[in-house]
Amino acid sequence: MTVARILVAGAWLVATVGAYLTAVALHARARRHPFVNTVAIAVAILVPLLLVTHTPYADYAASARPISLLLGPATVALALPLHRSMATLKAAVKPVAAGLLAGVAASATSAVLIAGALGATRVTLRSLAPKSVTTPIAMAVSARIGGDASLTAVFVIVTGIVGAMVVPGLFRWVRIDDPRARGLAMGVAAHGLGTARAVALGATELSFAVLGMSLSAVVTPVLIPLAAQLFG
Repeated sequence: MTVARILVAGAWLVATVGAYLTAVALHARARRHPFVNTVAIAVAILVPLLLVTHTPYADYAASARPISLLLGPATVALALPLHRSMATLKAAVKPVAAGLLAGVAASATSAVLIAGALGATRVTLRSLAPKSVTTPIAMAVSARIGGDASLTAVFVIVTGIVGAMVVPGLFRWVRIDDPRARGLAMGVAAHGLGTARAVALGATELSFAVLGMSLSAVVTPVLIPLAAQLFG
């Protein structure tokens, strides 16, 4: 790698960290309001920079790889809140199983039906179906059932951002105050970004969000391809 490429990669790494710190500061200034979403703000800062500099996403991703590598340890660390709430989790096995299956089915079905009613193509519909699980799994499921993996990645990010922004208010609107149900819903519906938002809601919400995110990542690759075969 040349010196110039190293400098460019370093610049994008600094820009990424700077965008995130700016987003965190704005989030804190807004008193952690869910609509002031750190991921959405960081994306809004970085995307125009990529467009103005004509930087391909592949080059940016390579530059930001040191940050991406931290995702693995961060995911493993989520086992800690699960361990701390193990007794509570064991006492809710049946409700969790029912909520998980209902959540995965409702997420995929509602997205496909709404998009279908709006005239979306077959590829778009299949790209939408796995939108509520973490990106690598969603992309793999999409490719398996005939969707566009890149399009699915966009849907996953948008789903997570929107979920983290609107779900807390939705809980208040429909009067869902059980922390287990709130956490599970955020993990199943909005994957990692929903789980990150659950941190602000409470320890129980976080534990069940981690559980919902993890189990939906196991169930989705089984249910979505099966449904795609059954319903064409």
